[in-house]
Amino acid sequence: MFNFTVETAATPEQAIADLTESLKVEGFGVLWELDMRGKLAEKGVEFDRDYYIIEVCNPAEAKRVLTENPLVGYFLPCKMAIYEENGKTKMGMPKPTVLMGNIESKALMEIASNIEKRLIACIENAVK
Repeated sequence: MFNFTVETAATPEQAIADLTESLKVEGFGVLWELDMRGKLAEKGVEFDRDYYIIEVCNPAEAKRVLTENPLVGYFLPCKMAIYEENGKTKMGMPKPTVLMGNIESKALMEIASNIEKRLIACIENAVK
């Protein structure tokens, strides 16, 4: 499976706040937040659910992977989605190991595995 996704009882807005705090513990920060419903409404398109995309980054890790191979920038920053589906809030991300699997590098895969474990822990801590 290319993604890691969990459900939470929190509203999407509270889930984002909880996730943002959890990310700080691992040295990640939110660079950008996109409210898809709001953005689509600006463009005259109605979208009937809350859907947010946030981009997160750990500067030290970004430097490590970009130094190893600049093509990794195609995957950065890490994206996470927080959205409503069937009355429940879901939070998830594409797995860095799956994305990094497209670049054949043992060193990058080891870094991606570490980052993936840390980001999964952040998501899990945000839903507790």
